[in-house]
Amino acid sequence: MPCITQYYGILEPVPFEDVSVEVDNKIFIDPHAIRLSGYQPFAGQAQNRMTSFFDAVLRSITSPAGSSAYRAGEPLLQRFSEPRETRLGMARGGSDGHGAAEILGSAIWASMTTDLRALVEVAMLRHLEHLSMFVPGIDRDITSDITTRIIYDVLAEFTATMVNRYPQFHSAGHRLVTRDYQVWDPAVQAWTERPLELPVADGKPLLLVPRGWARPRLLMSAGRYYDTSVLTFAQDEQAVLLQDKLVKTPKDRLKQQPELARGRATNARVTLRAQTRDNDLVGIFTQFVNDRYDPPSLAA
Repeated sequence: MPCITQYYGILEPVPFEDVSVEVDNKIFIDPHAIRLSGYQPFAGQAQNRMTSFFDAVLRSITSPAGSSAYRAGEPLLQRFSEPRETRLGMARGGSDGHGAAEILGSAIWASMTTDLRALVEVAMLRHLEHLSMFVPGIDRDITSDITTRIIYDVLAEFTATMVNRYPQFHSAGHRLVTRDYQVWDPAVQAWTERPLELPVADGKPLLLVPRGWARPRLLMSAGRYYDTSVLTFAQDEQAVLLQDKLVKTPKDRLKQQPELARGRATNARVTLRAQTRDNDLVGIFTQFVNDRYDPPSLAA
């Protein structure tokens, strides 16, 4: 199955993810990879959308229950139908569409306003990429869909830049199409629709993604957070001093303790416990991830 450059006959290196145009490619847009990206102005614009959206949700959660501001929060999260234009992620066959988006949004809202509300109130759950660390059922595919929807207009602007750079997108019988797409407007803090022009590949609109913004695994996944920051804190908690030597329980033994079983509930519980002892596990984990991040070359 041809990748984008093969499909359009582009022979040079490109600064976008060169994925197959015909099937879903098992890489996923990662909000934290975007945050670490140096590809401007698009990374800055995408961060603006992500921050604006998540701040709007957090303001709703912390508003008085029953108020108009509080009631506005859940609908903001109910607009994440699967975006197929990027060709990323994994097709979920039958789970796309408005109804599925409403169910997903309600599940996120319910989690953030009940079990995870304490994390919101102490600002431990403060960025889009934190959803996958704490919200049940939110992993790389759904995180990618959510992020794509929020930054859709930025991806469309990037795509337009690539179309102008590479004439192959609109020559030799290839065409562009203009349709109305849902976008997040940070100026008014609301979803809206905007006409966007995209190239057509294999009969369907194509949305390009900057290289490095998509990955096989999330940088800030629930499992990585658990294996590093959560279990390291638990080791420190349970460490004992024997003959002037601090002895820590191995992580594989900690995982066998029921209260430390792998999962997002454990992530949330230990994160809150650490916060009461002035340990910002989310901040520690973020620094851990950032220090090990190897950015891709964007030269093209």
